[in-house]
Amino acid sequence: MVSEAAGPGRRPLLFLDVDGPLIPFGGSGYGTYPGRWETYGNPLLGRLDPRLGARLLTLPCDPVWATTWVEEANETVAPILGLPRLPVVEWPEPAADEGRDGLHWKTRPLLAWAGDRAFAWFDDEIAPADRTWVAAHHPQPTFLHRVDPRTGLRDPDFEALAHWLTTLVA
Repeated sequence: MVSEAAGPGRRPLLFLDVDGPLIPFGGSGYGTYPGRWETYGNPLLGRLDPRLGARLLTLPCDPVWATTWVEEANETVAPILGLPRLPVVEWPEPAADEGRDGLHWKTRPLLAWAGDRAFAWFDDEIAPADRTWVAAHHPQPTFLHRVDPRTGLRDPDFEALAHWLTTLVA
């Protein structure tokens, strides 16, 4: 059972970026899964590890797309991974001073979307400034985890999230 820190009777959120965490950019740690992307016409989708969907669904949190793919993540990425349609963070227009304080442009909108819920965030662009700002501005537990974009999500990433989730168990 997740504690009240996740919100009354609610599981924590898991914000998911696509490019980098789910679609690795290169290096020696990713595979290519032929035959998985032709329907969608984007060869980068061949880098999606179809096993990730099942792993994500077993986590005791509610996944949410936090990506510039927005609804296209449900149309193209989710079917390849075997995920259901997920909620999608719709990004506001950037402010004129966006990024001047060192924050990632997603940080403030994710806090607004999370409301009073605990959340984890898998992204390849999380920086120390994001962690500091979130810790100072979000009243619930958070786990901001930078995923290596060369390899995408791997066992150590899931293990780190699982460890954080155990801290929420009452």
